[in-house]
Amino acid sequence: MTTEPRMAKASGRARGSRGPRRTDRAALCWATAYAGFGLVCALTRTPLLRSGSPGASASGWAVLTLGTLAALICAAVSRYGPRPALRALLWTAFGLAGLAAFGLLMDVLSLVFGQGVDSRAAAAHHALAAAGAFLLGATARSGRPAPVASAAPAPSTAPRPVRRIAWAGTAVFLPYAAMKQIWALGGTFAGMSGAEMRVLSERNGASEIWLGLESWGLDGTMLLAALGVFLLWGLVRPWGQVFPRWTLCLRGRRVPRWLPLAPALIGAATLVPYGVLGLGYAALATVDVVTMRSGDFHSSHDALVVTWIGMVAFAGYGCALAVAARSYWLRTCRPAPRP
Repeated sequence: MTTEPRMAKASGRARGSRGPRRTDRAALCWATAYAGFGLVCALTRTPLLRSGSPGASASGWAVLTLGTLAALICAAVSRYGPRPALRALLWTAFGLAGLAAFGLLMDVLSLVFGQGVDSRAAAAHHALAAAGAFLLGATARSGRPAPVASAAPAPSTAPRPVRRIAWAGTAVFLPYAAMKQIWALGGTFAGMSGAEMRVLSERNGASEIWLGLESWGLDGTMLLAALGVFLLWGLVRPWGQVFPRWTLCLRGRRVPRWLPLAPALIGAATLVPYGVLGLGYAALATVDVVTMRSGDFHSSHDALVVTWIGMVAFAGYGCALAVAARSYWLRTCRPAPRP
């Protein structure tokens, strides 16, 4: 009678040990490939920020350095296990890889609604960095005792402070969506008419899908904002944890945690720094510390007005999305079994 529990425990340890080993090896393979990618970009002077950016080889050497350090850390984890010091280094590499993945959301939108990305090398770098952040985070969390199976928590609503932040994140998007919809309907805002904006979209390489939506009086950005608000409220309301009735065969089933959390984390990691930096630049331009370039607009004042509206929307929604994602993560965690 005592043999079976021992055999079950031994097999459980074997299964638990194979999982971390696979994760370590996958992270090590990624780090090697990432370092090789950086070396090729450095030797060929391929820019990883944007086309024509200075310091092309420097960005490649930076990627090579990060990939090499990550490979050494992953090799040490495979050899000695996830010790506390190595785990801290893994989380540091995870943060750096996450920063390097900045712009992935913009690349996806460009592929969907545009003729293509500005730089294929930069888009590939963003995708590689995002994959590395996932693998490094998984490796940093490996080696911990496997949690005992417990019942999934019932669908719940986020606390009132989180819901208020979600309302604020929704409200800051309304002026931006209204501005874009005015242009889609042919109206004029900030000195630019809808016809002029359509010409700019065609000149900037907008896809047929984007131009088709505008011809119907719909703006693609406004639709994306609506999807973003839907995601935000799915993270704070109970219906975001269980498939609704209209999903037919999936109705009543639990929503996998990664399904809303993956786009939420990517969106927050992209919009928060973009919006915060944009707000800082807009504030400096407002007090005449820097000069706001007019760009495609008729005056610097018009460009500044549009910048304020856009950056407030991106920063406010991004922060709300980050808070809602954290609340969703905590509310959907399986409770630890009582001893």
